[in-house]
Amino acid sequence: MRKRRLRPFLARNPFPNSLTDGLFYREKMRAIHRIAPGRLSPGSTSARVLEIGGGRSGLASLLYPDARVTTLDRDCSLLGQGPSADTADPVCADACRLPFPDGAFDVVTLFDVLEHIEDDATAAREALRVTRPGGWLLLSTPRDDWHYPYYRAMRRWCPPESSLMHEWGHVRRGYHNETLTRLFGATPAVSATFINPLTAVYHDIAFSNLGRRKRRMLYALAAPIALVGYLLHRRTAPGTEVAMAWQKPDSAGEGAMT
Repeated sequence: MRKRRLRPFLARNPFPNSLTDGLFYREKMRAIHRIAPGRLSPGSTSARVLEIGGGRSGLASLLYPDARVTTLDRDCSLLGQGPSADTADPVCADACRLPFPDGAFDVVTLFDVLEHIEDDATAAREALRVTRPGGWLLLSTPRDDWHYPYYRAMRRWCPPESSLMHEWGHVRRGYHNETLTRLFGATPAVSATFINPLTAVYHDIAFSNLGRRKRRMLYALAAPIALVGYLLHRRTAPGTEVAMAWQKPDSAGEGAMT
């Protein structure tokens, strides 16, 4: 069972205006695609995937369209709203108390979730617990030095960073690599950054207080810079956010990216 190819995956960007307001989400999807294992459960006709906090996004279903996906969210009202509404099994539950047995899933995802959870250590342990030996845990999160707006010149048109973090439900800014290594008990097998200094201008514009007409004008002016930044971005390039993947050791204590 394989992941969806990159181009059709990116074409399903659920964020409106995917090449302007939603360019940051396209960057996130590309980073997730880069770190996600290409094949699940070799020799099996099915694979189980758990998307924690995926009420609105449904990225796991877009990434692995042939897998059996369970979407879990603590906010029951969000379940069934994303692109996976018709394909995923919805479960209303807390990430710190997952209602599943040990090793129940081939892949567990935490896409932009951990920074919203006060007891992140328990959430990390629970995610690892329900990942089968040899299975994968996928994560995306802002870095601990993330800030908004990225460019000081945009401050006059942007809401205060604190109000955005409150609106988005952040309990912390983001994570340093060493913190994530400690939470998950190992360095990630692979990682990929996104939103670099050139594409960050589009992210600043997307969440500004400017009207649609002014945003479109600024997008047009910044397009050459953002395009270069997007096309030339490599997996390990500087970025304000990161996607990471850990493979849980199998019975022999070994694992490898497939």
